[in-house]
Amino acid sequence: QVQLVESGGGSVQPGESLTLSCATSGIIFSIYNMGWYRQAPGKQRELVAKITDGRTMNAASVKGRFTISRDNAKNTVYLQMSSLKPEDTAVYYCNAERFDMNFWGKGTLVTVSS
Repeated sequence: QVQLVESGGGSVQPGESLTLSCATSGIIFSIYNMGWYRQAPGKQRELVAKITDGRTMNAASVKGRFTISRDNAKNTVYLQMSSLKPEDTAVYYCNAERFDMNFWGKGTLVTVSS
């Protein structure tokens, strides 16, 4: 059974930092493309960052502030978020994708507010 479990969300003030983690099981983690998506209230889910075989990409809205990384030994992907803004408030979802296989976590809420 495939499981993706996000953790690390919470409430922070603008300018602060958070690191999200996504622990996976049931997949050969190292061969999957891993991504972080987010969905703000009333908006569509959007890609935040993705990491493939050694390459990363970030959405323009988070470039220079968010960093995605992975630890294949721990089957875990991370999202380091700094200089957080109120518009970063959303539920953040972990995604594992390979060809036609696509798995999602249940999400973790990040709230940025003063």
